Amino acid sequence: MTRHFELQGHRGARGLFPENTLEGFLATLALGVHSVELDVAVTADDVAVVVHDPVLNPDLTRDAGGWLAGQGPAIRSLRWAELAGLDVGRIRPGSPLADRHPRQQGQDGLRIPMLEAVLRASNGSGVVFDVELKTLPDRPELTVAPDAMAEAVTEAARRADALDRLVVRSFDWRGLAYLRQAMPAQRLAWLSEAGGTAVAERVARASEGCPFQPTWAPRHDAISEGDVQFARKLGLRVVPWTVNQPADMNRLIAWGVDGICTDDPDLGRVAMAKAGLDLPRPWHPTG
Repeated sequence: MTRHFELQGHRGARGLFPENTLEGFLATLALGVHSVELDVAVTADDVAVVVHDPVLNPDLTRDAGGWLAGQGPAIRSLRWAELAGLDVGRIRPGSPLADRHPRQQGQDGLRIPMLEAVLRASNGSGVVFDVELKTLPDRPELTVAPDAMAEAVTEAARRADALDRLVVRSFDWRGLAYLRQAMPAQRLAWLSEAGGTAVAERVARASEGCPFQPTWAPRHDAISEGDVQFARKLGLRVVPWTVNQPADMNRLIAWGVDGICTDDPDLGRVAMAKAGLDLPRPWHPTG
């Protein structure tokens, strides 16, 4: 028996498919992952939607007139009906983002999905969805408050009958602290830009008494093998982000991390197979 290792697709699998789209998520599940990371914002009419940036990204967004001319308005300022007609199925050609993801297969006509719809579409997969609360302490006017976003996410999961497949994560730990009080059994993951034993200790303190094994998700190039071993001794799972190079995948697996978050889960599967780790099964919806 090999150790359990979590392969997590970042924004679905944005190295391969349009990020944070329903179609991209289903293609990721068909590839085979244990979990999917996605990002959430809340609209003016309080709908939890899957989108990374707090404002419309001109390198990902087209309206009836074509690519947005510049940074769009905040998601929080728009109603769901105003988002529903936007096309987010491909990256603007020639942009730095397109250069970073040359293998992505764009598809015209894809929309910003509701979180509830994504969770419903994946029912039966067994795949966990790690939902990031995208609240911004330095720009609070762009989003709802952390507790309101946490409530919107968990309510969407409840309506989709997917609470058992939900993990809530954030760099802004205020939302996680709220859920520790409001929903003590809700699984959580603490994101950090930094590594180091001091950050691991902060996560351990923040998660003390959790009925689940807490997850620390640091930036992959900010941690050392010693950080990983220290965090595991504190009882933390360590699942770094965003690991896209095979050499980094191989190194982190050898260090004993509990999983990786990657834009390229197809490469993650290769690294897992090389290390003798059990691969997640592909999943396709029925009916």
